Amino acid sequence: MRKLAGRLKPYRLPVALVLTLVFLQALAELYLPTLMADIVNIGVVNGNIPYIWRTGGWMLLVAVFGAFCTVLASYFSARVASGFGRDVRNELFAHVSRFTQREFDRFGTASLITRTTNDISQVQMFLIMMLRMMITAPMMAVGGIIMALIMDAALALVIVAIIPVLALAIFLIMRHGFPLFRKLQSHLDKLNLVQREGLTGVRVIRAFDRTEHERRRFDAANRDLTGTALRVNRLMALMMPTMMLIVNVSSIAIVWYGGIRIDHGRMMVGELMAFIQYSTMILFSLVALSFIFAMLPRASASAERIREVLEQAASIVDPQQHGKKEQVEAGTLEFRNVSFRYPGAEQAALDDISFVARPGQVTAIIGGTGSGKSTLLQLIPRFYDVESGSVLVNGVDVRQMPQRELRAMIGYVPQKAVLFSGTIADNIRFGKEDADEEEVRRAAETAQALDFILQLDGGFEAHISQGGTNLSGGQKQRLSIARALVRRPAIYLFDDSFSALDYRTDARLRRALREETKHATVLIVAQRVSTVMDADQIIVMENGRIAGIGTHEQLLKENSVYREIAASQLSKEVIA
Repeated sequence: MRKLAGRLKPYRLPVALVLTLVFLQALAELYLPTLMADIVNIGVVNGNIPYIWRTGGWMLLVAVFGAFCTVLASYFSARVASGFGRDVRNELFAHVSRFTQREFDRFGTASLITRTTNDISQVQMFLIMMLRMMITAPMMAVGGIIMALIMDAALALVIVAIIPVLALAIFLIMRHGFPLFRKLQSHLDKLNLVQREGLTGVRVIRAFDRTEHERRRFDAANRDLTGTALRVNRLMALMMPTMMLIVNVSSIAIVWYGGIRIDHGRMMVGELMAFIQYSTMILFSLVALSFIFAMLPRASASAERIREVLEQAASIVDPQQHGKKEQVEAGTLEFRNVSFRYPGAEQAALDDISFVARPGQVTAIIGGTGSGKSTLLQLIPRFYDVESGSVLVNGVDVRQMPQRELRAMIGYVPQKAVLFSGTIADNIRFGKEDADEEEVRRAAETAQALDFILQLDGGFEAHISQGGTNLSGGQKQRLSIARALVRRPAIYLFDDSFSALDYRTDARLRRALREETKHATVLIVAQRVSTVMDADQIIVMENGRIAGIGTHEQLLKENSVYREIAASQLSKEVIA
């Protein structure tokens, strides 16, 4: 919590103003019982009506002044807390945007969403309470005790005796509350995860008739959250009755003992009335502090979760200086003895991979499922870093190159087509923000997407729903390809990007790509032999290693792995 508090520095002036206003509010409230005692002791007892009017008017002015300070303090504390929440959300989002896949795997998407929304809201609410009560409650408590001691030190002993009892009750409740609030946030993460999986995977769930299973999963997560929330609320529900019981018992004790002192002539009625008000102020100030303490465990747990993300350094960072460049043709890509394994994995995903892909050439990568094809492509834009060996672009190790500079040279089409809500033109311009209409149209035409775009209502301005759910798989793939083409990068990476296309569209697209990418380096990961057979070189992957490199004809003759893949897809005449 203290580390997050450092982000309040830009709000020092409004925070100081809030503290000043609540200080003045506390002074006004402490002054009112004294004025009331004077009205009773001097005005009412002696029948001094002018004094009652005069002192009553002064009380009214003090009350209005206190209310004015309260309203302003509430306004500025809300502005400070809202601004703080906005700044932390922006910082958290910007920080998470720099995370590599390794960090996303560690936290999980559902947890990161919860930390950016719910956790920051908890801290924001606690900050408002802190700004409003941080000065008011302690000052009212201390000031009330001082005023009570001044009025009647003997009667003040009742309050002094009650305060430890109240403090002990608050401590016992808070002691059990801290662990429960941490558990509550953890269960909220779990519920978000299950819900997210159930919504994003709804088609698979229905296809396999697992709806009831997912309902049971959600119900279990929901029950865990609800059970913990009930335990927390039961504990917090004990607080107010306990506080009120203590306050009312103390009031009875004060009236009883104060009546005795009035009867003996040691105290006046107005002083007892003021004393009761001061005792109420003291005890309710402690109750207000107890509410802050009640919010503290959850806010503290949330702040800790936010801090954990903010302090998580990205495992992939830019070098301090540009790496040494070898003399190669611009756009050349080289893997040099590359090995890689995923975090926590026992077996390497890639082992001793070496090849060179040059501009003007199409390099295709083919192999069985799990052979490391997609993993190989993800090392080029540094989604992950190699464990050993080097990936070189333009003769420079990608680890010695700024990520922005590296990725500006790459047009990447992922295995799963990802589109964003907006228009078709917006999604294509995602690859190049300042692309004009002609560039957008040309990229769509090359990607074989122009025909279906023009058939849509609105054409390039047709709306795409979140995730592209209003388009087919093949349409989404073609728009993803157009998004990469509009950049006109030096290196194209197609990660099994033609799998949703029919053979005819696939063939037309590859012919169009030949012309569009003739000066660039092209890497194509594919499952179909028909997609890769025209490539300048084909890399055959098996169990994370290169089983062979060559043209289609060479591999058919010399490589048994490729021949087996081809035999499963092509006719015997074609293979022969």
